[in-house]
Amino acid sequence: MNYCSQCGSSELIFDIPEGDNRPRHICPNCQTIHYQNPKVIVGCLPIWEDKILLCRRAIEPRAGYWNLPAGYLENGETLKEGALRETREESGAEVEILHLQTIYDIPQIGQVYVIFLAQMKSPQLDIGPESLEAGLFSPEEIPFEDIAFTSSTFALNQYLRAPHSTEVNFGTYRR
Repeated sequence: MNYCSQCGSSELIFDIPEGDNRPRHICPNCQTIHYQNPKVIVGCLPIWEDKILLCRRAIEPRAGYWNLPAGYLENGETLKEGALRETREESGAEVEILHLQTIYDIPQIGQVYVIFLAQMKSPQLDIGPESLEAGLFSPEEIPFEDIAFTSSTFALNQYLRAPHSTEVNFGTYRR
């Protein structure tokens, strides 16, 4: 962070504010503390009959790899609204959320993934610009070697381990 978004000063310091326990970007001009918090990624693990919907990414990072439909939560959205929007944008699938399936965090890069198990309303797909293609995969067809992110691999494995469970699965990626 180079500039204060409050006053425009370019002389930010990185220090522990009084009463805090972590270093933060602080503007010595207006005293604004700039907190940087984790990003929330929301998505779905959509199912149709005995198959799981995956999308092949058209964008970096990991373009060309398969993933669950997911993306950044937007301001003003609920977790469910964001997950439905991302699923629709990436695959064209209309889904009904069944329950929270996975919470997966990656503290090193400040990301928290919230994945819902969702029932597809039909097998109809209509990919958006962030996907090269979308497809329905039986468990044995899932291309695990070509899954884009550990968050999706974790969610898929937890679902396949207990597909009828309503238990929320918690995972953390550590390097």
